[in-house]
Amino acid sequence: MAAIKWDSTFSVSVAEMDQQHQKLIALVNELDDAMRQGKGKEVVSKVIGGLVTYTRTHFGAEERLLTQHGYPELDVQKKEHEDFVAKAAQFQVDYNSGRMGLSIQIMNFLSNWLQHHIKVLDKKYGPFLNGKGVR
Repeated sequence: MAAIKWDSTFSVSVAEMDQQHQKLIALVNELDDAMRQGKGKEVVSKVIGGLVTYTRTHFGAEERLLTQHGYPELDVQKKEHEDFVAKAAQFQVDYNSGRMGLSIQIMNFLSNWLQHHIKVLDKKYGPFLNGKGVR
């Protein structure tokens, strides 16, 4: 069972960002599956690394797009992105060093944060970018 199921409530009405959000959701679901299936540390570590790397890639693309079009709430987005990347990267370090295991609480944090971020903060930039001709 997927931790997060993509549906239209996630759409920000910007195709590139929707595709990237779908990839992020797929990565969180892959991590959830690996945890629930008791996959080995090497597999889980690889999935966590992929999630952290892709998150940085996505946030960079999103911030460039918002900067290019003068999005007024860019600073809020950047702060949220920085905080999430810092937490995810620290989680990766703690997991790889054996200081922390993958748990339901961590999966809930990742899932809840991503859903809230897309459905609340990212949803705000959709109409703004659409007004600038970005679809």
